[in-house]
Amino acid sequence: MIPTLRARFQQRFTPAGDGGPPDRFDRRLIAPMVLGSVLNPVNSSMIAVALVPIGSALGAPPSQTAWLVSGLYLATAVGQPVIGRLVDMFGPRRLYLIGTAMVGVAGLLGSVAPNLGALVAARVLLGFGTSAAYPAAMHLTRSEAERTGRDSPAGVLTALAVSAQTVSVIGPTLGGLLIGLGGWRTIFLVNVPLSLACLVLGALRLPKATKIAKGADRAADAGGVPVPAARGIDLPGMALFAALLVALMVFLMKPRAEDWYLPVLALLAGAAFARRELRVPEPFIDLRVLGGNGPLLATFLRQFLSYTTAYAFLYGFTQWLEEGRGLHAAAAGLVLLPLSLTGLLVSAITGRREAVRGKLVVGSLVQIAGCAAMLTLQAGSALWLLAAIGALMGVPQGLNGLANQNALYRQADPARIGSAAGLLRTFMYLGAMAASAADAAFFQHGADTGGLHHLSLFMLAGAVLLLAVTVIDRSLGTLTPRKA
Repeated sequence: MIPTLRARFQQRFTPAGDGGPPDRFDRRLIAPMVLGSVLNPVNSSMIAVALVPIGSALGAPPSQTAWLVSGLYLATAVGQPVIGRLVDMFGPRRLYLIGTAMVGVAGLLGSVAPNLGALVAARVLLGFGTSAAYPAAMHLTRSEAERTGRDSPAGVLTALAVSAQTVSVIGPTLGGLLIGLGGWRTIFLVNVPLSLACLVLGALRLPKATKIAKGADRAADAGGVPVPAARGIDLPGMALFAALLVALMVFLMKPRAEDWYLPVLALLAGAAFARRELRVPEPFIDLRVLGGNGPLLATFLRQFLSYTTAYAFLYGFTQWLEEGRGLHAAAAGLVLLPLSLTGLLVSAITGRREAVRGKLVVGSLVQIAGCAAMLTLQAGSALWLLAAIGALMGVPQGLNGLANQNALYRQADPARIGSAAGLLRTFMYLGAMAASAADAAFFQHGADTGGLHHLSLFMLAGAVLLLAVTVIDRSLGTLTPRKA
């Protein structure tokens, strides 16, 4: 009896590389994939309740502390697709280990930073470090589908999306508790044990090569001769892409007439980037393939719209709770707890059903309702109303990101799944940057109720546009699981 049970256990859970069934997903990969993928959302969301304490401690106004948000997203928006492309070329293991090691270093630097400039530098390093795990996880998911000959299990994609969504929405609560226990520097220091855990799991469990990566390493040159993957790195393309994003995001942070040269620089970098990518044999981003993939471009746009509204709420509403409503950081985190619980519940209930179109329609409708409800808030609004609005906004948190990830998995070229996943995250961070710029614009003199109402109208417009883009996209109704 015992040997039979043991055999069944090994058949179900033993990785294929260790003698298990060749047609089962290697479950040892799930832990490092999930843990690494949550490093960015946890750092993105914890900072929401730390902006006011950091500003008070370092004597910086909201317009300056906003760089703690923007610095991370700027680094991540550039780093995700760049590292994703490297993951596609060299495999996920080495990029995962390098990135997660950088997270630990950034956490240590942030915990001892003497001023705001050093703190922003630590957040930038943190952004680059957290850029590796998600493209690596998506690459591993696709390579497992290639290895097993089966469509990757919905549970794996759900675990990635749900873990990121869950951590994102519980981040403010966690950040508030950490600040209450040890001050705002603890939200940086917590990255050290997280980094160590990722390094141990990654070193022990991640494969040294994957099928897709090996194929990329053997890419042929124009004469049909195999070339090393290093020769296929499009460094000029990556540099132009970075210049485009940096110029655009710096301008979005604080749009001013005297900074007219920034959008011009972004336009020039974008034109040069497009010209190069259309001519080189191994482009960083294959614009010819991407340009012909309308459904994937629409998914990137929906990702941007979804997270513009989501992050505008996360940062703007949280700052208003502390300044406009007068709550302590820990209390503000607790008020946002229903946001966390609702997002978790919705993700858990709907995770195994793709239903991309339905999730996006419901998510955008609920965002519209939540933004409208924010227009009723006043400085003396009851705590139950604040918690209820947070719970309402948790519904799209649990729907939109998962739907967009599932859409990308079906729409992207399998050989470039890492860079496509990186671009999906880039559009998420572009949304976060737009949200941060909106918060800075509407809260120029502090997070007061009038500014919150103007921010709510901005969010409402984005939610309406998301609904429109979803409804008119007929390709969402044809998404079906495909064979690896």
